[in-house]
Amino acid sequence: GAVRFLNLHEYQSKDLMEKYSVQVQKGKVSSSPAEARAVAEWIKGDNPEAELIVKAQIHAGGRGKGVFNTGFKGGVQICTKPEEVEEMASQMFGNSLVTKQTGPEGQVCSKVLVNEGITIDDEMYFAILMDRAYNGPVLVASTEGGMDIEEVAESNPDAIIKVPVDITVGLTDADAAGLADKLGFKGETHALAVKQFKALYNMFISTDATQVEINPLAIGGVPGRAQGLVFAVDAKLNFDDNATFRQKEIFDMRDTSMEDARDVAADEAGLNYIGLDGSIGCLVNGAGLAMATMDIIALHGGSPANFLDVGGGATATQVQKAFEILNADPKVKSILVNIFGGIMRCDVIAQGIIAAAGEIGMKKPIVVRLQGTNVEAAKQLIDASGFRMIMADDLDDAAIKAVRVAQIVQAAEDVELGVSFELPL
Repeated sequence: GAVRFLNLHEYQSKDLMEKYSVQVQKGKVSSSPAEARAVAEWIKGDNPEAELIVKAQIHAGGRGKGVFNTGFKGGVQICTKPEEVEEMASQMFGNSLVTKQTGPEGQVCSKVLVNEGITIDDEMYFAILMDRAYNGPVLVASTEGGMDIEEVAESNPDAIIKVPVDITVGLTDADAAGLADKLGFKGETHALAVKQFKALYNMFISTDATQVEINPLAIGGVPGRAQGLVFAVDAKLNFDDNATFRQKEIFDMRDTSMEDARDVAADEAGLNYIGLDGSIGCLVNGAGLAMATMDIIALHGGSPANFLDVGGGATATQVQKAFEILNADPKVKSILVNIFGGIMRCDVIAQGIIAAAGEIGMKKPIVVRLQGTNVEAAKQLIDASGFRMIMADDLDDAAIKAVRVAQIVQAAEDVELGVSFELPL
């Protein structure tokens, strides 16, 4: 039930990269406008010529072009004085930043990163990914940095350079130098680029990362200080949750406030859940059956609100929690329960449904299709519960009923008519 890929904030990513000797800008994270000013004064005290960059910390790209819910524009601001940093930070804290990746609701900014600015002479793109096509890590790079790499891949695919890495050998000096050559690094920056590539690969392997994306990887310098350096300016790191047991320090950095509340609740309950945008809540056992259920819902004109696989070992308490999540989701207009009982017993599912209906007051219509282990006992429990549910004989019948009921609820809401499906009916 854990999050499949952990996301970190930019400040967390940069702290981690520094630990692995990757060159990043000087800076610190702040939790208030006053703290942001203090960081700015610390940077200026060391380098009076420094520019100051204030960056809202949310789990989304496009922050520079984003707009806060207050109308304030830009989640990335360039300042010259500590008092300006404090003012810019005060416009960010506690407000939601909307970008092309957040959706219209945006994400609340509760931290800002204050960095020392750098002059950028050239920008590249660099990433390390686990790629099934190569059976291991692959370096992906481009001379067209600072841009959306998907757009680059579409408009100019020849600009994308890929270097597969034998995971049993690691990134060799020759491969790192070859990539630096292809990206056009020369002289001292060539050696610095190779050093960055090696350090980033070492971090990728050591932290069980699934993705390390640096965009841009820049050649530049610090005003009033050294020039011709190679910086990891912005970073996106993802980590595989299968490594949680040996990367506890990293996974403790998880910021659940940036995640879908439904996903977090499901994770805490040990459920395999992914929130979607449809209107039919699904509760199914087994990933394959869950996918088939979603397909059949779509076939009959509906749209699933989630992927939810309770697995084979779910308890009645977990099933109840699953219903709580579905019941609390305003997008869900009907709930389809599709259980093929093998390891997962149908009577355990029935107990969870009944407990949820009794304790939390289910307000959504429930369509139930049960087959397999203890199915008769499950039906008897439902019959004896006093709660009426819409029973279905097979998956096709269940999907049709769930779609039709969801359409009725949506149509009633569209004309502001109240339709009650509270259990018991």
